Amino acid sequence: MSTKISHSGVIESIDGDGVHVRIVQTSACAACKVAGYCNAAESKEKIIDVHSTDTTSYKVGQTVTVTTSGQVAVRALLWGFGVPFLILVGVLVVVLWLTGNEGTAALSGIAALAPYYLLLWLLRDRMREQLAFAIE
Repeated sequence: MSTKISHSGVIESIDGDGVHVRIVQTSACAACKVAGYCNAAESKEKIIDVHSTDTTSYKVGQTVTVTTSGQVAVRALLWGFGVPFLILVGVLVVVLWLTGNEGTAALSGIAALAPYYLLLWLLRDRMREQLAFAIE
């Protein structure tokens, strides 16, 4: 997957080796001419952290384009939603099969996610390198 994902944004702040860019993420219908009359239109502001070795060429308030690859997006979705879903369902099925108690199975499935998210948190620096954004 070689597609590039890009968003225009404004530099919110610069600190050390990081640039914080504010983007407005809009749904497909937010740009529609009649979006003001429809409840489906939606937009959200998000802050994207871009780690760069050269932050001297950027200024607060500057308009930039933040990009990443489609492969990075797939990897993020897999780590954020795919693997936790498999852990939850796997533990749920195994505990239900062993105990026959649905409540215990549900609580065990949810509890099994805690070590996974702790591991993600501990590996956040390594993941930051693999899930990187760039400024064009």
